[in-house]
Amino acid sequence: MHTIHLRIDDKVYDHFKWLLNQFNKNEIEIIDDKSINSETQAYLHAELREMNEGKTIYHTIDELEQRLEDKIKAHENRH
Repeated sequence: MHTIHLRIDDKVYDHFKWLLNQFNKNEIEIIDDKSINSETQAYLHAELREMNEGKTIYHTIDELEQRLEDKIKAHENRH
């Protein structure tokens, strides 16, 4: 499936939307940019709130590299 973003002049917007609505929902889904933006904004606000409340756990690059190495080793031994 592909996603495209279009700028549509107000003069043809209603006609274009009508055309898109002629397709089956499995073929074309109209995604409202406003809902995507509000979901992203809500997520980022929640993350910022956790940071401000001191609930966020920070790791150094060395800690992350060690965790990654541990995961790789654990999965290598599975085969």
